[in-house]
Amino acid sequence: MRDLARRIDAATPPGRDRALDALRALAILGVVLGHWLVTALVADSGSLRVESPLGLMPELTPVSWVFQTLAVFFLVGGLVAARGHAAARVRGESHRRWIAARLGRLFRPVRPLLAVWLLASTVMLACGVPWQTLWTLGKLVLSPLWFLLVLAALTAATPLVARVHPLWPLAVVLHVDMVRFGLDGPAWLGWINLPAGWLVPYCLGALIARRGTPGKGTAWTLLLGGAAATGLLVAFAGYPGSMVGVPGAPVSNLNPPTLAAVTFGLAQCGAAVLLLGPLRRALRRPRAWAAVALLNLGALTVFLWHQTAMIAATTGGLLTAHLLGRPPLPGLHTVPDGTAWVLARLGWLPLFAGALLACCAVFHPYERNDPARAPKPRPDRRTEARRA
Repeated sequence: MRDLARRIDAATPPGRDRALDALRALAILGVVLGHWLVTALVADSGSLRVESPLGLMPELTPVSWVFQTLAVFFLVGGLVAARGHAAARVRGESHRRWIAARLGRLFRPVRPLLAVWLLASTVMLACGVPWQTLWTLGKLVLSPLWFLLVLAALTAATPLVARVHPLWPLAVVLHVDMVRFGLDGPAWLGWINLPAGWLVPYCLGALIARRGTPGKGTAWTLLLGGAAATGLLVAFAGYPGSMVGVPGAPVSNLNPPTLAAVTFGLAQCGAAVLLLGPLRRALRRPRAWAAVALLNLGALTVFLWHQTAMIAATTGGLLTAHLLGRPPLPGLHTVPDGTAWVLARLGWLPLFAGALLACCAVFHPYERNDPARAPKPRPDRRTEARRA
């Protein structure tokens, strides 16, 4: 492991900002652990349904504050995309070629996921699995794709939005929520916040790419101001305290994003900026950097397959319990309604992680860029004309 860490450290370009990779890795771990902890597949009358411990144990709401890390994804995405687009312009690369390359890296790993689940759904349907179970599993598997679609749309729009100040989309979210909640406007109006809400951290990342890392004063203002605004919105404006969706709740902070989710994201962005310096110092150690680099190499695979890993472990355990004539396993198939479920769930996390590692071993090659399939660069017509 020491030799591997040294090789990874030596192969890393000197100018690479390792702290950004660390923030992305932390965000991925937050999403994965958050889904595994707040999503329960409950066996009920021969089918599976989703329950959340946040709905039955409101005292666990602070868990959603720790593991809802989507704003950090968009912050890093905006920063990296703005830098990459600026570098592409310097190289003379066209917008179309740059966008095609970025979107190709995002969607290449999606194809095997869809193919596997199309086959699995066909087999389960032929075996008589109830429609409710298929619907439940399909929603869990496909739910991460909304994030990729929004990120892809913002990435494609980078040439247009890279210079938009984050306050503009923040103002859009504010006015949409005022009309939606304050004036009893139509519910569909909230979907305007789907691009606008995530444009706030994305444009903040692009702003950092243009102007450099803000000082500690600005970062603390984002952290404390965003946290204070979120607290006030939850306490006095009727926004939910949970920063993730809770089945059966009348309002979700994520579906679509609300002003509370955006202000919470700004607090996360402030914390992320404060962490950049300590992370850069810590990642000078080859072993620490190797762990971050290895996770980033399979980041999309981990993100896309972590729900499948949980489903495989859960359904495998359910089938085993049925064959052995035992009741549903606590923390795996039971209703999340008490401390015993939480403790049992923590005990199942290594099984979920093992299933995810198996998925990554099989499907990670689809995330790697295959040089044989990479499009060959086309000659620049203006350059050819000058040569002629």
